[in-house]
Amino acid sequence: MTTTAPTAPAGTRAHLTSDATRAVLRIQQRILAATRTLLTGDGFAELLPPVIGPVTDPGARGAKQVDIDYYGHRWKLMTSGILYKQASLLTFDKIFNVAPNVRLEPLETATTHRHLVEFHQIDVEIAGATREDAMAVAEKVVAGAAAAVLADLPAELALLGRDTDALARIAEGGFGVRRHDEATAALHGLGHPQDDHAELDWTGEELLSRHADRGFFVTDYPKGSRGFYDREDEDRPGVLRNFDLVLPEGFGEVISGSERESDYARLLTRIRETGENPAKYKWYLDLAREGLPASAGFGIGLERLTRAVAGLDAVWQATAFPKLPGVVSP
Repeated sequence: MTTTAPTAPAGTRAHLTSDATRAVLRIQQRILAATRTLLTGDGFAELLPPVIGPVTDPGARGAKQVDIDYYGHRWKLMTSGILYKQASLLTFDKIFNVAPNVRLEPLETATTHRHLVEFHQIDVEIAGATREDAMAVAEKVVAGAAAAVLADLPAELALLGRDTDALARIAEGGFGVRRHDEATAALHGLGHPQDDHAELDWTGEELLSRHADRGFFVTDYPKGSRGFYDREDEDRPGVLRNFDLVLPEGFGEVISGSERESDYARLLTRIRETGENPAKYKWYLDLAREGLPASAGFGIGLERLTRAVAGLDAVWQATAFPKLPGVVSP
């Protein structure tokens, strides 16, 4: 990461007219173009996702959802389109979208350099796929995006002071795999008090990232640490068939994904186990009762990936109109 960038936006005009902002947004455009080319070339259909709905992803850790009045109904702005991705597989077997998301993050996340209130995800879902299938596509997308930027935008990378050798290691792919219990044990060995039964906390995630020279997947999170839609391993009760992708140099997690639970009865049980009211998810559960395809997929934080590719200090530098937790801005 560079060390010269400010820690917060200096103002809308200064940000938009900055040479650094122009370079970053060109890099982001190249990431999007490379991703669309790769996915459409592999037979994926790009769909336009909804931005409001009766429910949204309940698994956004610590973040509050935003309510709107939808003709007298209390609906939500999307924190993630995960439920709609599963539903979209009733139309196409392989889909992706570039989706806006809004999460009122806790104020303490303003200091992580990794959180925005308004951000975008590249969402991917594949009918009939395993977790490993989804991980292979995720690696291909991230490595391909990094390679495209390296090849096509050397001037922008030079202006930002990006270490191109480090970026080349991302472009090479070959990401490793660590189970959640292995990652937790590594953090304990580094003196970090990571909860064995929870998601890797932000500090721990960054710590592992700084000790890695290549990206790596973290798999097999414990049941209860993630959303009800992550499928439980039939051979290992209490273990989820999911994953994160953590990039090196302290950039941390840029992708979360999993095999999805699609069975109506198991979904109903999992929703109740998380303390959610199944009635809220009626439209989704109705589809599951009638039959949803088994699938696997993931979401890439576009601004987080841009930050890692461009070598930025903070994720707000990867958007034209940044909205940080607790900061009211246009």
